[in-house]
Amino acid sequence: MNDSLPDLPPDLGRLRTVETFLVLALKRVRAEIAQQQRRAAQNQRAVDARPPAPDWLIERLPSGRTTYVHAGECWAAGKRSEGISREEALRALADGTEACPVCTPDTALGFREA
Repeated sequence: MNDSLPDLPPDLGRLRTVETFLVLALKRVRAEIAQQQRRAAQNQRAVDARPPAPDWLIERLPSGRTTYVHAGECWAAGKRSEGISREEALRALADGTEACPVCTPDTALGFREA
């Protein structure tokens, strides 16, 4: 057995000191593991509590004028985009708001301009 652990001291007093150190170190490691698990659970709860992404977006200029209708997951949607319902998206397209050329929500909505 001594061949596998040659670094251990030969006397009982120092072995007890090493044991105490290792017990304290193990407690610290277990406390850190528990803290990391709590953080991970908290982060997962925050992710689970997020509202779902909207199905449709409307992008507006700072003036408030609409520029594009987007599908909800469109990467081209700008910062000034907000979620809208399917009916609002269809109404915006009918009122002349352009469909995003990247995600083509008019096709996904089945919108046909008359």
